[in-house]
Amino acid sequence: MEVVKKITRRFYGISSYLTRFFPSLFLELKQARLDFRPREYIAIALFCFIFYFSIIFFLLFFLGLIVYKTLPAMLSTSYFYISLAIALVFSGFVFYYLITYPKLLTLRKIKSLEKDLLFALRHLLVQIRSGVPLFNSLVSVSTADYGLISDEFKIAVKEIHGGVPEVEALDNMAFRNPSLHFRRVIWQIVNAMRAGSDIGETLKEIVNNLANEQRIEIRRYGAQLNPMALIYMMSAVIIPSLGITFLIVLSSFIGFTILPLDFALYGILAFLVFFQFMFMGLVKTRRPPLVI
Repeated sequence: MEVVKKITRRFYGISSYLTRFFPSLFLELKQARLDFRPREYIAIALFCFIFYFSIIFFLLFFLGLIVYKTLPAMLSTSYFYISLAIALVFSGFVFYYLITYPKLLTLRKIKSLEKDLLFALRHLLVQIRSGVPLFNSLVSVSTADYGLISDEFKIAVKEIHGGVPEVEALDNMAFRNPSLHFRRVIWQIVNAMRAGSDIGETLKEIVNNLANEQRIEIRRYGAQLNPMALIYMMSAVIIPSLGITFLIVLSSFIGFTILPLDFALYGILAFLVFFQFMFMGLVKTRRPPLVI
């Protein structure tokens, strides 16, 4: 990585200009825990764009030179532009993927945080209601098995050990996390500490509200499954069955089809595999993170 940073310093001029088009990149890098400044990260993405573009273009171009004698003259002259277009599309996809990668990590982090948030808050509520001080309660949650939430509390506990006030440490924890539910919970705790109110009562209300929101999201997800199941039945069962029957009848009585029957059947099979794979991904992405 140090070698890559040294190489990409030449792109700092254009990458500094491109940061204007990605204003949220700084916060996304911070929340994804990627130790890069925006111009450094964009410079690395530009380097990868040029690297993949050069490799793909020259590979396709030299491949065209090898088979040049077997190609028609018109096709051989346009092969240069075809190679250029393929290299641009692929390297552009690489650049776009790298730019959106912090956001992808952030979405994964949100799901992981919200999955264990309710259980961690109940743990914290039990500790507070038992008379345990807030700092010891934070230490207890940090040593429990709550995934990323325990890791975040460990960072806050280390900051407090280093002399940072509890309110400021919790504020920092809310800032570096992308989950709206998690940030709202931490902000409510911080406001209760600043106002001097009972943290136990505040936590109780937070837990009840979060549990109600979880039930609402589960109902909303259940309501979305009904039209999705109808779409699945239409696209994966009814239409392919009727389509195959129609093709068989058409080829039997007329004796002529636009495509060969075997090719059409394999095409329908490939469509079904692709559709079911995409449908499974759609169902998984629609599922609320609180019920994973």
